[in-house]
Amino acid sequence: MTDPLYHLTWLSRPLMQQVETTVEHGLQGTGLTVRTRAVMEVLLQGPLTVPTLAEALHIQRQYVQVMVNEALAAGFVCKQANPRHARSHLIALTPDGSELIENVMAQEHALLAELAGDLPADEVATALRIVKTLITRFQSHNQGLTL
Repeated sequence: MTDPLYHLTWLSRPLMQQVETTVEHGLQGTGLTVRTRAVMEVLLQGPLTVPTLAEALHIQRQYVQVMVNEALAAGFVCKQANPRHARSHLIALTPDGSELIENVMAQEHALLAELAGDLPADEVATALRIVKTLITRFQSHNQGLTL
């Protein structure tokens, strides 16, 4: 079991590199970068603070702030007052940003459906469950580690 799991884990990197290349190509002409696209996808659930975005994206808050600043400069997102914290604004999609990310994601879903082809739905569901479990277990393992 360990050998196939090892290969699955290490194949995640080339998979993500290929996905990122495809996404980047699909974003040409939109004014979006792969990283601003990621922020905007998360913001489809509603306005969030930068720390909450960072948690959702599993990356450092400082890096997310750079991404948010890019999206703000492009007019894809805006700042809103946060009733829970005066100094921590909520970041929200603008109407143009919302329309853009929805269109981009629709194109991505269509391409993914085409590429998925004959992959059995039950096997995809199993793979998803395994990857989610591994993420959770690695997060638990990594808590408290210092680099």
